[in-house]
Amino acid sequence: MDKYQILLTNDDGIQSPGLWAAAEALSALGYVTVAAPREQSSGMGRSLPGTSDGIIKPETLVVHGQPWTVYAVGGSPAQAVLHGILEIMPQKPDLVVSGINYGENIGTGITVSGTVGAAMEAAALGHKALAVSLQTDQKYHLSYSRDIDFTAAAQFTTHFGRMLLEKQFPADVQLLKLEIPSEATSETPWELCRLTRQRYYEPLKPERDSWDVATKVGYHEAARLADEPRDTDVYVMRKKGHVAVTPLSLDLTSRVDLVDLDQFMRK
Repeated sequence: MDKYQILLTNDDGIQSPGLWAAAEALSALGYVTVAAPREQSSGMGRSLPGTSDGIIKPETLVVHGQPWTVYAVGGSPAQAVLHGILEIMPQKPDLVVSGINYGENIGTGITVSGTVGAAMEAAALGHKALAVSLQTDQKYHLSYSRDIDFTAAAQFTTHFGRMLLEKQFPADVQLLKLEIPSEATSETPWELCRLTRQRYYEPLKPERDSWDVATKVGYHEAARLADEPRDTDVYVMRKKGHVAVTPLSLDLTSRVDLVDLDQFMRK
């Protein structure tokens, strides 16, 4: 086992062309084990549903003439990571990659994202982790459309995957989040940035005549760029057209002086 061991997952499901673009690209770095949800699992965050069956079914898919043995997991993206690490892989992964997702995952909504949630689960287990999303029109978010070109996104996945494998990042950089503009090429600049504080996707009230009618809460993209700081993921990707690279930590503690806050709360 001299090659790097890479675990690849996603939230769009085992049949996603984005997953296979990442698998093919990452194979240049090491041995890629693919363990992904059996079904479309977008919006599941880092959830570990007790209702998941946990059934693992090996499948063989042919990608550009190359057969791949992959593992379809009956569970969420985070559960696919757990099964991949605990049961499927012959040894612990050197890197866990989640993506390439149909649609960007930006700002305060990242905890909703199954793409980011899977990478968070890997990071919580102490593994280097990367979450990759490609900007697409909303109509493609739950699709397996072949109209989407993942070439540039795959190249950046490999670039930052190699960087995570070869460099020792600071302890509080537990995972990297990549947002690839839809028009990106291999020459598109990348830029470090923070999360925007705005909600990029806003929920839509269901339209129905009765609560007995089955429906879902919808959403629409509602980015506000006019007064947005220049160092956020939404500004870098949408306004500058650069690849937005956000270092993330699982420490969600508010960035305040705890002594000052304690005094405030006790007054």
